[in-house]
Amino acid sequence: MDEEPKESLWVRIKGRAGAGDIIAGVCYRPPDQGDGADEALYRQIGAASRSQALVLMGDFNHPDICWRDNTAEHKQSRKFLECVNDNFLLQVIEDPTRRGAMLDLILTNKEGLVGDVKLKGSLGCSDHEMVEFGILRAARRARSKLTTLDFRRADFGLFRDLLGRIPWDKALEGRGAQDSWLIFKGHLLQA
Repeated sequence: MDEEPKESLWVRIKGRAGAGDIIAGVCYRPPDQGDGADEALYRQIGAASRSQALVLMGDFNHPDICWRDNTAEHKQSRKFLECVNDNFLLQVIEDPTRRGAMLDLILTNKEGLVGDVKLKGSLGCSDHEMVEFGILRAARRARSKLTTLDFRRADFGLFRDLLGRIPWDKALEGRGAQDSWLIFKGHLLQA
């Protein structure tokens, strides 16, 4: 039987003419949530990430995820990380939100949409930090100096063909890990 996520709420914030709508989601994922409910949540996230602008926040209860290295110890956390990556979402909180762990997250599909993120201490008897942030629209667009690729518009058939033409055995022969990575990265970016 297909479980539904226990606690999530999704709203559409109507934008001004030409500005587009924002999909905002709030989610609580219990630490003992089953695989069926996780899969249903991932389907919801996938559908919402196709919107022009998404802000998803909540307590996802994956303390073993290292967002800096994009790694996780447990299978459920790796599946969540895979969902985040497959939907090209950015996680914008940088500091732990509960007892040294980063359980509370803000995910977005548009760089510069979320800004001014601050942890504001706990409220009442909660052991989670309050997270304050702004959703930035036309008034202040953050400009990133990082170049990012838009994989949503990619021709993966051509991409696979271009990378398949490279004689990898010869290109990487006798190279160390760092040199091999730089060669692979160069061919990847060129393709």
